[in-house]
Amino acid sequence: MSVEKTRPSSVASKTVVISNTALAIMLAALSMLGPFSIDTYLPAFPNIQASLGASAIEVQQTLTAYMFSFAVMILWHGALSDAFGRRNIILVALAVFAVATLGCASAHSIEYLWAFRMLQGLAAGAGVVIGRAIIRDLYAGSAAEKLLSLVTMIFSIAPAIAPILGGWVVKHLDWRAIFLGLFIYAVLLLIYCYKRLPESLPPEKRQPFNPEFLYQSYKRVFRSPLFHLKSGAIAFNFAGMFLYVAAAPVFLVEHLGLGPDQFGWQFVPTVGGIFCGALAANRLAGNIPLARQVLIGFSLLIGAATFNLLYHALFPPMLPWSVAPLFFYTFGMSMVAPGVTLLVLDLFPNIRGIVASCQSFTLTMLGALVAGVIAPLLSHSPVALAMGQLSFTLIAISLWLGGRRYRRLLDMRKEPNAWETVE
Repeated sequence: MSVEKTRPSSVASKTVVISNTALAIMLAALSMLGPFSIDTYLPAFPNIQASLGASAIEVQQTLTAYMFSFAVMILWHGALSDAFGRRNIILVALAVFAVATLGCASAHSIEYLWAFRMLQGLAAGAGVVIGRAIIRDLYAGSAAEKLLSLVTMIFSIAPAIAPILGGWVVKHLDWRAIFLGLFIYAVLLLIYCYKRLPESLPPEKRQPFNPEFLYQSYKRVFRSPLFHLKSGAIAFNFAGMFLYVAAAPVFLVEHLGLGPDQFGWQFVPTVGGIFCGALAANRLAGNIPLARQVLIGFSLLIGAATFNLLYHALFPPMLPWSVAPLFFYTFGMSMVAPGVTLLVLDLFPNIRGIVASCQSFTLTMLGALVAGVIAPLLSHSPVALAMGQLSFTLIAISLWLGGRRYRRLLDMRKEPNAWETVE
């Protein structure tokens, strides 16, 4: 993709001029806070358990605490950025995340770790939500899809290297060094964003931050059937992937007999699929209809999940066959997500920050349910995990097809709501 400069007319005055590539790297780095906060410390679960004198369930709940607070606060990042500007909220969130991460590194009990993980979750989602709003503020159509897929490609590095780095740290250092590394990352990112992050929402385009406006805005979003159908398709695809992320300590260690420094066996193919799928979406954007691209993605998703189930129903868990389907699953997931995400944001063009928050909220709440309930219930059996993944995928494609059918029905009746006609 050619490198362009964001035009001063697109953004607030005194904004920093930044290239597409530099903006993509910055937004991807902000999005990486989430996977770094989750995947890096997964190999350290046994060490945390021994160090803090906690049970395995109590350590697992540090992930649930993070996901729950992440989901709750993610509802507000977009609204805050719609009212006070994208840049300001990101800078504050990075500062809070740095403080919380330092607290995690110094926690002396599991209860303190729960508390600081919750504080981390409150701040970590700002980059994901506001980053999508920034892209849509500055770009439209295939240009926005290309940039969003480029962000995804760069972002995909994090889930690949995070568990490998975490496993290496656990093997050679103390688990607290994982959070100290995250603290340094957050501080460096805060400095970089302070110097280079542009403000994409000028004051004259900001929305009021008052209870009545927020209530009406959130009500419009959550009452939209198309919002639930399209954002649900993204969320359930993600759940099929995140099920294996949350179950990784059991799936890799108990079922595949791997050590804490061998988590790359699962995460490298997972992230390789994310990267390749985002690259394919980037190349296809504007060249084929979005609906065809999405159906190609779903074909890969269903095919990978079906193979995964059939293999584990017939054979014992074994490398590389137990992890290979994850590459094709996440490849399809990354082909579906960018275009559908932009469709969701365009349902309500004047409150894209709130829409991005609501979308991320639905995805993250489902992720918290997967991490806290579904993964522990299914992780005892590779067959059960595979069945869970296929079930999530079937739900996702049903929601996507249901959204398209609902749109056609609105058109036939000639009574569509204006915000439910974007396709």
